[in-house]
Amino acid sequence: MEAALLTALAEGAGGDGGRRAVERLARAVGLDADAPARDIAGAAQDPARREAVREWGETVADLLAADPRGLAGAVARAMERSAPGSGTSWYDGDHTDFRGGVFLREVVGVQVVIQRGGAAVPEAMAGLPPRPGGFTGREQETEDLLRALDPAGAQPVATLVAAVSGLGGIGKTALAVETAHLARERGWFPGGVLFIDLHGYDRESVTADRALQALLRALGTPPEHIPTTTDERAALYRSTLAGRAHERGPVLVLADNASSPDQVRPLLPGDSRHHVLVTSRDRLPQLGARLVSLDQLSPKEAYELLDRALRIADPYDSRVADDPDMVERLAGLCGHLPLALQIAAALLVEDPGKPVTELVAELAESRDRLDHLDDGERSVRAAFELSYRRLPPEPARLLCLLALAPGPEVSDEVIAALVGAEEPPVRAQKALARAHLVERGSERGWWRLHDLVRVFGAGVVAGDAGLWEEGEAARERVLGFYARWASAADERLRWLPGRKEPERFGDRGQALAWLDGERAGLVAAVGWGREERFAGTVVRLALRLAEYLDWRRYFDDWIAVAGAAREAARLAGDRLDEANAWSHLGNALREVGRVGEAIDAHSRARDLYQAAGDRHDESIAWNNLGLALEAAGRVGEAIEAHTRARDLCQAAGDRHGEAMAWNNLGNALEAAGRVEEAIDAYSRARDLCQVVGDRHREAMAWHNLGVALRRAGRVEEAIESYGKSLELRREFEDWYGEGQTLSNLARAHEDARCPAEARAAYLQSAEAFIRAKAPTEAAQARTYAAALDTPTP
Repeated sequence: MEAALLTALAEGAGGDGGRRAVERLARAVGLDADAPARDIAGAAQDPARREAVREWGETVADLLAADPRGLAGAVARAMERSAPGSGTSWYDGDHTDFRGGVFLREVVGVQVVIQRGGAAVPEAMAGLPPRPGGFTGREQETEDLLRALDPAGAQPVATLVAAVSGLGGIGKTALAVETAHLARERGWFPGGVLFIDLHGYDRESVTADRALQALLRALGTPPEHIPTTTDERAALYRSTLAGRAHERGPVLVLADNASSPDQVRPLLPGDSRHHVLVTSRDRLPQLGARLVSLDQLSPKEAYELLDRALRIADPYDSRVADDPDMVERLAGLCGHLPLALQIAAALLVEDPGKPVTELVAELAESRDRLDHLDDGERSVRAAFELSYRRLPPEPARLLCLLALAPGPEVSDEVIAALVGAEEPPVRAQKALARAHLVERGSERGWWRLHDLVRVFGAGVVAGDAGLWEEGEAARERVLGFYARWASAADERLRWLPGRKEPERFGDRGQALAWLDGERAGLVAAVGWGREERFAGTVVRLALRLAEYLDWRRYFDDWIAVAGAAREAARLAGDRLDEANAWSHLGNALREVGRVGEAIDAHSRARDLYQAAGDRHDESIAWNNLGLALEAAGRVGEAIEAHTRARDLCQAAGDRHGEAMAWNNLGNALEAAGRVEEAIDAYSRARDLCQVVGDRHREAMAWHNLGVALRRAGRVEEAIESYGKSLELRREFEDWYGEGQTLSNLARAHEDARCPAEARAAYLQSAEAFIRAKAPTEAAQARTYAAALDTPTP
């Protein structure tokens, strides 16, 4: 087919541009411009010319895209002349067979599956990183891992877990990802592959309960259905995997960068058809896993890695082949560590005229090495130091500052704040990427440091008084940036119609998107509150994250952030901020079912507000305390707390607070069986929300009123209340709330003996839950609707 393509272009497909393209390719592969198409196609198969062919493909891509149908026909005719019957089997006007094809650019195959009667579920495979470029060696380790993962069970003892261990930078993740791709290609895990980085050696590692939360979300579990305790999350995780095995087949879980068995044990499936692949710097024998320890690369593998890296950049670069003895010395000085070898290769690529001998001499003379990677002969710090010393001032400064940034990844915006500029230093970022000192993150515009590079950069800062002072200023800028933007996002989330429009974010979606992207960095930055100079800003940042963390149901993060804010407020000596932090902590604790601790937290907040004479915030504390008391089953005390909150708000003329107090009082009264009083409370809450213009909470009041009215047997009034709630929820695109209201509306229609209306409401509820990414609730609503299709005997 390759020759047929070139023949078609040479004969005029694509016009003069097509003919010139053939001539350019001929010259690129070392032939005369008028060489036969078959000779050109043959020369293009030489692996050494792969990069030249790729670049040629980029230049002709637009030409081929201009008339794809006409070009395909021309290729088919050329194939027919060479081998009758081959052209029509390849192209018949409406489809293309890619077998035997020539690929000029990346090809992405997309399969769209329409499943009738079911909800879309996030694909578990989406998180598997791409195959590592330039992967070499590790044949025996790959074979061992595949044997452990083989569902046919060729090994003597079946294993659920395979654990890859070794030194940082030894290539554990690359091997695991490569193996996962091979296993997937063999069809062993039709249920998908889940990937999670546990950041086990970071200052803040991913705990087992947070890992379970992330995996459950990846498996399609809606946030509100994820339990609050680790044991409950683990049970749901195993149950979900068991169901997936039954419906779609086994799943492979790749848990990267674990530091202890405790991080991994809760992630182990209960179904033996699934497998777990773990990477760690520790062996983790406690897991009962098939242990695969990675040692340094062999001299041959190191040689291949260096040669391949240089030839990827320049197919004609023969420096490695020209001096194999010196390359062996270079590999030894790099400790045969893949990360160090890649950096050394980058140094050679950056300076095409530099002989390997010169680099070896520089490495041999550099003895300042990473302490925990120094065995007296082999080191990686030397490669880092050389890379750092060769950097121009701006990239060198950026590397040191990036080592101080919070979170596992950093955005362009945060980088700009780090360096104190309006825009990120793009050239410096690219220079660091070329030197393999930074990596591109999970999305465009995001960057990450390998953990060893981060240690190196932080060490450079710590050892230089000037850099240390600049680093502290950079951290202060980042914290200020986060505080300003988090405040703006919080204002948008809390904005009500009729108020002044916030400036930084045009709508809720934009604010939520920014917070979602920066969440890990924001939470990590709050941890800086342990340092007195940052304490005040950290408190402001932490309190501005509460609405977001509550809305997204990131309760574990909320607890951590509120706890850090409380300690920072104490350090800063600000009693009111301490009270605010206690209040937020109490709300987060209540959401995860730790109601006893929540009651204590709200009591502390109330006492601090009372001591400060802050009646407004005291009323909020009483309101929150009432919610915690109700959750603990202490309904009588809850009613008293909400009544105190209401009275304080009335005395202060705080109608917004009074509306919330009436709504919460209604919940407590309804829980106590005092339904008529609850109806009155909800009605008052609704009226006050209308007065202050809080339409979102008005929707909640209408909904709660409908529930109470239905409970009182006043079905028609309940249906009317649900209708009012729906209008407002749709205004705010509150899809989950709309689904709840529609479900209750359906039940009211059932009470009114209107099955057709009830069925329609259930189906609308299912649609709303789908938009809210809540497939479980959607399926339940459809089940209720289907039951109404069946006549009652």
